[in-house]
Amino acid sequence: METIEIKKDNKQIIASESMLEDSKFTMVCLNRTQMKDIAATNVKISDANLSNLEIEGAQLGGAYIHNIGMPPEGHPFYDPNARQRPLKFENCDLNGSEIINCDLSNVTLSNCNTAGMTINGILVDDLLKAYNK
Repeated sequence: METIEIKKDNKQIIASESMLEDSKFTMVCLNRTQMKDIAATNVKISDANLSNLEIEGAQLGGAYIHNIGMPPEGHPFYDPNARQRPLKFENCDLNGSEIINCDLSNVTLSNCNTAGMTINGILVDDLLKAYNK
């Protein structure tokens, strides 16, 4: 396997039908990059600005998404006035998923199947039945 090192340069890379396994990108600007029909298992993205990221038609089984939002107090880029822009999940199968220790204030669920869904161990269906009495 050939190794190509690009450092402190401005390049546009067009890769097709290529194996780029074990590649590393550090302090790289990938704005407006498009990826289609990509195998990217075991990819880790950290300390990244992914604003306006769109993921469509992807299989995310086993994904671990954590520490998402604005930088916390003590972080060099912390801004007490900064607010996270809302995220949108549409036509997603989150069956069996867990949402732990997350700020869900002002979250809206519309036309969603909530059968078996619990909040702090309480079935949402039971909460809705109690509310509608």
